[in-house]
Order: sequence, then C-alpha cells, then structure tokens
Amino acid sequence: MPMLKVGDLSMDVYRKDIKNLHISVMPPEGRVRLSVPEKMTDTALRMAVISRIPWIRKQQKSFTDQPRQSKREMVSGESHYLWGRHYRLEIIETTGKHGVSIGGRKLRMTINPATTQDNRIKLLNEFYRSLLKERLEEISPDWIKEIGVAPSCISVKRMKTKWGSCNTSSKRILLNLDLARKAPECLEFILVHELIHLHERHHNERFKALMNKYLPDWRERRSLLNSSPLAHDYWAY
Repeated sequence: MPMLKVGDLSMDVYRKDIKNLHISVMPPEGRVRLSVPEKMTDTALRMAVISRIPWIRKQQKSFTDQPRQSKREMVSGESHYLWGRHYRLEIIETTGKHGVSIGGRKLRMTINPATTQDNRIKLLNEFYRSLLKERLEEISPDWIKEIGVAPSCISVKRMKTKWGSCNTSSKRILLNLDLARKAPECLEFILVHELIHLHERHHNERFKALMNKYLPDWRERRSLLNSSPLAHDYWAY
C-alpha cells in the first residue's frame, strides 16, 4: 500500500476515480487514510495534507482523550452499559439454561460456573444483539418512510472501526452491535446517518443539509456518542 509521510505522520494512500481529496482519521489510534483523485500529483497531495495537519492532530487527540473501559473479565461486580445506563454484572450459577436479564440496575447472567470468559462475552453479545434488533424493528420503518429510501436490509454486526456502514450499490446497511451500549439517541443518529447515504454517498454539504433536515440535533447526538465511555478496544465516529 502506498504511503505518504509528512513529518512524523504516516498516511495510507488510496488512489480512486473521485473528484476531491478525502482525509479520514481512523480509530482507534488515529491512523490517517487518504482517498486521492487518480490525477492528483504527489506535490499537490502533499501541499493539501500539510494544510490539514492541525485538523488531523485535533481528530487524533479526540481518540486519545476519549474515556475507555478496562478490559472486561465477565465477573460479578463488573460495570457494563445498556442504552447508555450503567449496570453491575451479577453472575448466577446454574446447571440449566444460560441467559441474561435485567433486574434493577443489575445485569444478571445465569451460566454454568465452568463457562469460559469468551462464552460469557458471546452470551452477553447475543443479549445485546436481540435488544438492538428489537429496537431497530420499532424505529426503522418510520425513518425509512420519512427519508424516502428503500434499504435492502439493515443488519447488526460487531465492527471495530465504524458505528455503521452503508453499501450504496446493494443498499445494505450495517450497524455496530456496540450501539446497544449507547443511549438510544445514538442508535437513531447512526441509523439516520446511514439511511441518508442512500441519497448522498459522500459526507459533503448536501449530506449535511439532509442530516439537518431530518435530524436537526444530529451534531449533539454525535457528541453524545463520542463522549460516552468506550469498550477497551473502541474509538469514535
């Protein structure tokens, strides 16, 4: 993969059939990705990047400053989040069926005491997945109608670099499983964001105008998403 180095910044370069340069600062450590028009010269690219270095540094700092949880060990007393609220994990030993439920401010996990940490995580993730899909079934139809698009499907997947994605060719939308840990307003923000990509592929002024039209407080919701505690291996949007 071609690289561009400016000072101590190393950037991945992807040349594409596009009109404008796009600079992305990627989580979790702030790696810089450049989507570059095929005809743009190396000199023009370097000059354009140099002019954006203060913005790049600001984005990288936002990743390093964001609070992160320590690695979860899946034991009683550990803190977890659901819809932006804090819960304490309570492990309940059983020889019967495994499951996860909410009781007060506790996240109760009923499991065999020999259940491995990985399987405890899988069980919790399936619980999050079921709740996230349930919430999407409630809110998606109204937003699809309001925005006037027709996604082929809206799926849930655990992703490490994005809160959501939209394939404009297949019209398939993917939403990050970890949104179940965030406030409901964050899920709605990402859903609307990805649905609007079916009207406008790029994050340009038209895209922002559509976001302003359909979700006027989207910037506040984005700030809420990016200020809430992250899983130990997560990032920002």
